[in-house]
Amino acid sequence: MIKKLLSGTTFRLFIAVLLGLLIGKIASENVISIILPIKHVLGQIIFFLIPLLIFGFITPSITRLKKNASKLLSTALLLAYASCVGSATFAAIVGYITIPFLNIAPTTETVKELPEMIFRLDIPPLMSVLSALVLAFLLGLSIIWTKADKIEAALYEFQNLVFTMVKKFLLPLLPFFIAANFSVLAYEGALAERLPIFFAILLITIVCHITWISILYLLAGLYSGKNPWQVLKYYGPVILTALGTQSSAASLAIAIEETKKSPVLREDVRNFAIPLFGNIHFVGSILDVVFLSLAVSQLLYGAMPSVEQLLIFIPLLGIFAIAAPGLPGGTLITSLGLIHAVLGIDEAGTALMITIFALLDSFGTTHNITSDGALTLYLSSYADKNQLSSSQVLEN
Repeated sequence: MIKKLLSGTTFRLFIAVLLGLLIGKIASENVISIILPIKHVLGQIIFFLIPLLIFGFITPSITRLKKNASKLLSTALLLAYASCVGSATFAAIVGYITIPFLNIAPTTETVKELPEMIFRLDIPPLMSVLSALVLAFLLGLSIIWTKADKIEAALYEFQNLVFTMVKKFLLPLLPFFIAANFSVLAYEGALAERLPIFFAILLITIVCHITWISILYLLAGLYSGKNPWQVLKYYGPVILTALGTQSSAASLAIAIEETKKSPVLREDVRNFAIPLFGNIHFVGSILDVVFLSLAVSQLLYGAMPSVEQLLIFIPLLGIFAIAAPGLPGGTLITSLGLIHAVLGIDEAGTALMITIFALLDSFGTTHNITSDGALTLYLSSYADKNQLSSSQVLEN
């Protein structure tokens, strides 16, 4: 029954959490002393891959713009980025207001002391997360300016290699990493009383998703002067598909078909914008990442990240959202290094974030794909107001 309700990836993570909790409850000190180095090595491998993932996906994304650098595409990219940053800012505001009322405080009195790690293997990443991001931008722009076609082609090959690393190494290792982290948390004894907090976090985040979608459609309606319901009402089958499959690809196919029925979307703009936004507009995932960062920080460390940290984190996270790979939890996986570097959330915190994120993935995917209609309505009106012909749109 549970397996029918959860997608394959979420089901595996769900089982990993249960196994981790069970092992942690019955494990002796000797067992935990073996689990600790396993957890450490898995975390080292995952965080080693993060800069490669950032560089491998963002650099080719930049170089591809030279072929599609039209006015409409630039506007679409700005819309997607603004929406993601707005969503992240909204999540941060809600988090700062609501999380203190959840009475989350780190548990210290009942926590068992962990044994010493019997084996430790450090695998430093080739570069830091921010170095990978800066290099991706500098190299991507330099390739466009110098027309270095051979290096550009090599980057596309490198992107395929990184995608394979993620599918063959990172994603298969995540359930084991999460199981090991939850084993340690359960052994320490600081998790059982937190379950009501987890449910509250889930509920607040879902309400945030609904609210931000409503804001986007309201703003699109005000800009266009058209009724946004004439777009949103056709998303019923899309929402059901997203909730049931947690798949942007499957949901995108339905969205392309259903939005053809909307009388307020220009056909040429719709055919261009819906597939584009489906691959660059991960607004719901960004909302989840920011709110979970605040909640998990409060839960594990007794304090949320400062406003100054989020002023750095959110603009960078918006870039990660646009260039995120089309993988389950791709936005969170890509941003793990940024979460650690800027917000200081450690391996235990990221494991907890991955788990809660997986539970929210249906709602995040639904938010991602449904909000694309609002941006498409805005873009349709933008094309009309700027008198862009169909041929100019199709040049994208």
